[in-house]
Amino acid sequence: MQFLENLSDRQAAQAVQGRIDWKYALSLELTDPGFDFSVLSEFRDRLIAGGVEQQILDKMLLKFQERKLLSARGKQRTDSTHILAVIRDLTRLEHLGETLRYALNAVAEVAPIWLKSVDRKLLRLPLALRRAQSLKNSSV
Repeated sequence: MQFLENLSDRQAAQAVQGRIDWKYALSLELTDPGFDFSVLSEFRDRLIAGGVEQQILDKMLLKFQERKLLSARGKQRTDSTHILAVIRDLTRLEHLGETLRYALNAVAEVAPIWLKSVDRKLLRLPLALRRAQSLKNSSV
């Protein structure tokens, strides 16, 4: 979640303290006070020091093989850079689409007559962005 929203450790800790969606995703009570941002760095250090990241990767690969998502002797990629880049692009595309939708809704409230005079192709732009997003999703 921290990576998807491009947040620093401090910003992620603040999100846990004040955002209901983060509390829900982390199975926290609404009254949970959160934690200090330094906990995230310490947690990552403990994972690496204990070699837990490799254990997690091994378990994931085993589950993928069991579900026939990977071949037993195939080459496995552990570099997720390409996946993270696609996620970041999708997030930006979603933000752009939402911004356009919000702007068009605001214009519809303030100047509905002017908006009716605008070329319909322009108004379909948010829909075109959603279609582009679903095409990108299917290519991942």
